[in-house]
Amino acid sequence: MILVIATAAGAAYRFAGRDEGSTAEESTSLLDLLEDSSEPRTVPSDSDQPSITTAVQTPPPLVPEIPTGTGSVALPIRVALLSQVPIKSVATDPATRCRMPSGRVITDEQVNALLRSDAGGRIRCRGGRLSINASPYRHTVELINRGEGWLAINELDLEPYIASVVGAEMPSYWAAEALKAQAVAARSYALAHLARPASADYHLGDTTRWQAYKGDASRTVTTRDATQATQGIILSYQGGIVESLYAANSAISAEAHGHLGASMSQEGAQNLALKGLKYNEILGHFYRGASLARLRDDGG
Repeated sequence: MILVIATAAGAAYRFAGRDEGSTAEESTSLLDLLEDSSEPRTVPSDSDQPSITTAVQTPPPLVPEIPTGTGSVALPIRVALLSQVPIKSVATDPATRCRMPSGRVITDEQVNALLRSDAGGRIRCRGGRLSINASPYRHTVELINRGEGWLAINELDLEPYIASVVGAEMPSYWAAEALKAQAVAARSYALAHLARPASADYHLGDTTRWQAYKGDASRTVTTRDATQATQGIILSYQGGIVESLYAANSAISAEAHGHLGASMSQEGAQNLALKGLKYNEILGHFYRGASLARLRDDGG
């Protein structure tokens, strides 16, 4: 698949999916960009006084334009459900079918018997709803054991994944514009990991080591609305994907990511939303120098 990152200014940048030979260089962290501009520099002087060394300041916040257009790209993402390790139980609804690699359908009882065994294997479940350790997931769930215990991987389209991340990372009753800002940040982060997967089996995990994901448990009307309102929109820098870092508040953001202006404070986003700022203004406040772009499928 070939994706196009279309900016509000009308520029378009092509992005090849993993099967097109993409590399880690296709994603960019604003933190890395700010590292380059934060080094002290010498200001030339025409006097006899010693030269003065100053630090280049982070650029002031700009308001990125919201790109025109609608719709999004059906882009599958594979999420390792590391929060559910060890897997103690699996239960499916009547619409779900679990199959062995041979194609043979197996029952919940047979699935759970395999999970209790030490045997390696692969089970693919799809068609309805599946609960792992009583936590509900939809779309496709693959159970894999490569000799190190069973791991569940949820494969689903990007947009329903984002709707769950928004609710797992922010209270779903927060201001709509804060939820929209979170949706764009989460989508950008996810896309960076589509270009740079964590392993051959999955793109990223479901814990705060990456970004929190709780399947059906964290999808609500408000998180779906925020995802729909920003569908396909990501943070971009000079045509690259911004790996948008964020944390609960500015203190954690500064400690974890090193630079304010390189990551978003979620509490700060809520405060700005309550003051009347729109989501693009909120993102411009935290991700300084970034623009907003929209994904579209260019075939391939």
